[in-house]
Amino acid sequence: MIITRKVLKLLNYRLKCNAGARLINRRCLQSNINNDVPSVEVSFSNGRKMTISSGKLARFANGTAVCQMGDTAVMVTAVAKAKPTPGQNFMPLVVDYRLKNAASGRIPMNFMRRELGPSEKEILSARLIDRSLRPLFAKDYRNETQLVCNMLAMDAVHSPDVLAINAASMALSLSDIPWNGPIGAVRVGLSDGEVLINPTRRELQSSQLDLVVSATKQNLVVMLEGKGNVVLMQDLLKAIKQGTREAQFIIHEIERLQKAYGRQKRDVDELPEAQAELVQAVKSMCEMRLREIFQDASHDKISRDTAVNEVRANVIDKVWSSYPDLDPAAIGEEFNKTCREIFRELIFESNRRCDGRDYDSLRKINCQVDMYKPLHGSALFQRGQTQVFCTVSLDSPESAMKLDTLAALDSGGLKAKNFMLHYEFPPYATGEVGRIGPLGRRELGHGALAERSLLPTLPNDYPFTVRLTSEVLESNGSSSMASVCGGSLALMDAGVPITAPAAGVAIGLVTKYENNDTKHLQDYRILTDILGIEDYMGDMDMKVAGTRKGFTAIQADLKIPGIPLKVVMESLQKATDAKSKILDIMGETIREPRKYRKDCWPVSENLVVEPHQRSQLIGPSGLHMKRIYLETGTTLTPSDDSNFTVFAPSQAAMDEAKEMIEGYMHKERVPDLEFGGIYTATITELRDTGVMVILYPGMPPALLHNSQLDQRKIAHPSALGLEVGQEIQVKYFGRDPVSGFMRLSRKVLQGPAVGIARSLNKAASGETST
Repeated sequence: MIITRKVLKLLNYRLKCNAGARLINRRCLQSNINNDVPSVEVSFSNGRKMTISSGKLARFANGTAVCQMGDTAVMVTAVAKAKPTPGQNFMPLVVDYRLKNAASGRIPMNFMRRELGPSEKEILSARLIDRSLRPLFAKDYRNETQLVCNMLAMDAVHSPDVLAINAASMALSLSDIPWNGPIGAVRVGLSDGEVLINPTRRELQSSQLDLVVSATKQNLVVMLEGKGNVVLMQDLLKAIKQGTREAQFIIHEIERLQKAYGRQKRDVDELPEAQAELVQAVKSMCEMRLREIFQDASHDKISRDTAVNEVRANVIDKVWSSYPDLDPAAIGEEFNKTCREIFRELIFESNRRCDGRDYDSLRKINCQVDMYKPLHGSALFQRGQTQVFCTVSLDSPESAMKLDTLAALDSGGLKAKNFMLHYEFPPYATGEVGRIGPLGRRELGHGALAERSLLPTLPNDYPFTVRLTSEVLESNGSSSMASVCGGSLALMDAGVPITAPAAGVAIGLVTKYENNDTKHLQDYRILTDILGIEDYMGDMDMKVAGTRKGFTAIQADLKIPGIPLKVVMESLQKATDAKSKILDIMGETIREPRKYRKDCWPVSENLVVEPHQRSQLIGPSGLHMKRIYLETGTTLTPSDDSNFTVFAPSQAAMDEAKEMIEGYMHKERVPDLEFGGIYTATITELRDTGVMVILYPGMPPALLHNSQLDQRKIAHPSALGLEVGQEIQVKYFGRDPVSGFMRLSRKVLQGPAVGIARSLNKAASGETST
């Protein structure tokens, strides 16, 4: 029997994996017997502690870790297939992050009473974890990998998303999956100029900043995600620096545990290198043509892509005819590598970009507002070949989005959102044919980023619910930041009293380094307002938004394993300069919220209704309020016992609704009754408990109790000879604060004359004395 070298290599690999698995299981079993679970405790500079452990739960996974802070504990498992899928040219990483009601001692309130599909918060947290880990996987690693984040326990103090990032870092570090970690992640807050590390939910409510910093060794930043209430640049830089330093404590402890309990990493199946002849053939046939295309500033997105595709097809045909044994896909892959190298080299050589701009220049920007009359607010924002159409809809507070229990817990007790930004990216925005269906993760992430960017500019006491829709009509880079600019214009067009206009810009990066050492970059270029091709070919996409005064949102994604803090600071300075230029251009179209009203704008007023009149306004089974809504579109929402918020879609609808309200309540016109005044009352009914009387026509009868009829104790009104229709004098003591019923008395008048009795009967003339 002949055994090939390839079979022997596979057998040796399996023996190593089995031996490693037996070793780790034996260590974990011994640790459990001794009740000594491998764990580390991370101490931060503010005295707070985080515990990360492994080896007790889910031991069939390639790597498992539990991260705990306070009473919040998250378990993350990492599992990867042994071999990559043939023909796969990317790294398929899947992160499943689910908030479980059972972890906080609650039951889901849906019909099934169990967790259903992932919520918006869960999808955003999964993206946060993915973006922190993906840059550190080996370049040639193609095995399908899955991370599952399982909430073991949740308190109302600490957020689990940052704990999940650290647990995932620990799980991958201890596993045999080839990953160049570990990383550490911390949440950074800012209160009164003081940086808070891993703040509690209560501290976050008063914090100006909510920033997640993921970093690796040597203070290299891997990922940034945050929102702020107009944070100054120096404060943001201080928070990023402090967060990066604190992350080193986590990295140090994970490395210590990795040395003691980590499994040997798998050998990565390196992609076969292309033959030298093929590389030379492809480069010689396309280099000059690609250089000409990438240096021709007259090209737009479509023409440039068309020209490159023509070169690709021509090169593949000619090389394949010369080397018929080669796979056309391999030729195409080599062409892509050459194309990327040439594109990046030209940026360093010519100090120009493919569209003719220098590194700091913005694309041409056009703004337009008040596009269509029926819309409360609208704007069209065009930056280069990125075009976004934004609309604002104002509605009643009842239209606010109600949050479920776990989402409200994570948002600091906020039960409803009265500002929503919905981002849409249809396939025609890139000239493609595609399905328009359920909301994708990318759209959800971009919409959430734009919403965080604009939320700090809205007033807290705005009486309307605001829904801002951003539809991308054309896309050639940074459509989410265009949504911020267009959304701010639309809000001002709708008359929303924002504190200041906001704008956003995307910053790119192209680097040169060797041996995966991004700490010591040989050279780099920071690009302002990047195109789609610069995002694809580059190493970073940093999106920064804010007002002229400070930052409101930041998101940085990297394709390389970290960048130095110096590059981060320079990028933020470039973003600040670009943001000011964009705000100047936007100010030429509209500089502040619109002052004069549009006919289509909704109206909100407060209506005061006495407690005893509520039934007359509401009607039987709410009939009157339903009729008002169906006929005028006006809604009445009770604020408290005596106040209603009236919302109408227009001033005309408000006027019509007021007429209907007056019609329902005209019989309930209540004269101004003076406290302590004496009035003539007419008996309408005798009861065992007293008599029912009215003070004026149309008044609902009020009870005059037996105890208030006479100074003597009586059991029935007939003992005093009272009859229906008889008039008596009573004294008015206001209304009961709880029930709203009148408080009347007759017995206090049995004595010397104390005043003048007043008749409220329209038929009566003058006043009668006692």
